[in-house]
Amino acid sequence: MRTIRTRPTGVERTFGADEIIVTKTDPRGLITYANDVFLRISALTEAEALGQPHNIIRHPDMPRAVFKLLWDTLGRREEIFAYVLNLALDGAHYWVFAHITPSFGADGRLVGYHSNRRRPDPDSVIAVKQTYDRIRHTERGHPTTRGAVDAGWKQLQEELGARTYDEFVWSITNGPVA
Repeated sequence: MRTIRTRPTGVERTFGADEIIVTKTDPRGLITYANDVFLRISALTEAEALGQPHNIIRHPDMPRAVFKLLWDTLGRREEIFAYVLNLALDGAHYWVFAHITPSFGADGRLVGYHSNRRRPDPDSVIAVKQTYDRIRHTERGHPTTRGAVDAGWKQLQEELGARTYDEFVWSITNGPVA
């Protein structure tokens, strides 16, 4: 499996309010399905996407602590809603409002993950970006990945205060874009 790394260009891409980005992965996070909207927005071909780790579209400005939260939540077999900044193969970036769920077989065994992503409301992106920027700034002050994740996690908890991440997300979510 080859890994593709892209540098951000600063070009923002968006998609239609009526479009949904869909991907499925195996339990290790390797892409097993990608719909045409995902392929178009991420600038990947189906051959480039399938079998790749889903973090192929990870933007370097996304806080590591948010991914820790995501994987911790999924590890508890729970769904998560999250705002995520992604990076397309051509360097463009795009924001999504993601709903990620674990998928189970008939025997109750984890078989993978399913993610639906919608275009987020611009005001929600502004609010989440301010929070994520503060977390990322804290993470960048640490030379090791582990130190960055730990510091980012602490900053995320400070940002949330008494709220959960879900409460934070829903407090800034204005509903679907018309």
